[in-house]
Amino acid sequence: MSTSSDLPTVICVAGARPNYMKIKPVLDGLEERGARTVLVHTGQHYDESMNDVFFRDLGLRQPDHRLGAGSGSHAVQTARVMTAFEPLVETVAPHAVVVVGDVNSTLACALVGAKAGCVVAHVEAGLRSRDWSMPEEINRVVTDRVSDLLFAPSSDAVTNLTAEGYRDDQIHLVGNVMIDTLYANLDRALSSDALDRYGVTAGGFGLVTLHRPANVDSPDTLAALLDALRQVATRIPLILPVHPRTASRLESAGVPAGLRLVPPAGYLDFLALQASARLVLTDSGGVQEETTALGTPCLTLRDNTERPVTVDEGTNQVVGRDPARIVAAATTVLRDPPAKRRPALWDGKAGARIADVLLDRLRTQGAARPTDLAPANRLH
Repeated sequence: MSTSSDLPTVICVAGARPNYMKIKPVLDGLEERGARTVLVHTGQHYDESMNDVFFRDLGLRQPDHRLGAGSGSHAVQTARVMTAFEPLVETVAPHAVVVVGDVNSTLACALVGAKAGCVVAHVEAGLRSRDWSMPEEINRVVTDRVSDLLFAPSSDAVTNLTAEGYRDDQIHLVGNVMIDTLYANLDRALSSDALDRYGVTAGGFGLVTLHRPANVDSPDTLAALLDALRQVATRIPLILPVHPRTASRLESAGVPAGLRLVPPAGYLDFLALQASARLVLTDSGGVQEETTALGTPCLTLRDNTERPVTVDEGTNQVVGRDPARIVAAATTVLRDPPAKRRPALWDGKAGARIADVLLDRLRTQGAARPTDLAPANRLH
């Protein structure tokens, strides 16, 4: 009979709002297969509206450890996470560290795990925007480079990793964990009173999200986007759950008629809004994926996307920041919505596939503790 000490120990890291939806299916898959999981919250997002409400909505257990990193510049925040995570890894001595997405916490914990000799697994590996002005792009590329297992959500991510020289045994096409969480919660979201509370009806509104620095930090860029939203709002009313970093900038720029600002939405409320919107305008990568799974038309207010599968196989269009282009695309979509399509393996089982691959890897190497491992061959 195996004892708890015989079970592999896996640290799962979450630090910012997009991470919570991604880590839950992985935690569930590992625990269902008998692994000992340690959930670490880095504290990169710490506002209640961006943090605790998501734990409640998702049924995600409270973290075993909170690092309390807080805000700061990219260097400060990354350093805080690393200096708090390193002693925890030394104490827990995990067999593996799982990081998700592309935020600063992802990079910080991947670096610490790699240097500690843990098996490092990156969930959502291989996504590339090829835009080096995006901090997330740097985080993605570096995290992939120091990871042992690369869990790709889509075939384009596999193509990227192969082209960059990663070994076939590192790359695993598993599907999209965010879609696991979406399917697990969709019925609950749609049966709620969210639309009534927001004062909208299904198909009778457009949903907007804005938070990327490239869109909200430049007064000129933000003014142009707000002008586009003003014109779209003459065709359909728009609501914008306000990201904390965007609120003050919107106050300075002025909110156009037809665009209604609402407080940040919890996961279930936001899922209900996405599923019921006639159109979504966003600069979020995750929203591009969720709208594709839901079949909701999406216009991405960026010049590129690290999720081209949502364009090639989904309902997303990348329309940039030019008001004329945005308004023209919105007018076309409102008149003639795109067909609904779903990428391969976006079936709600990605977390289970990840758990199978990771635990097989740990069994193959004998679930050695970090101190027993030779340095991983991560570079090629």
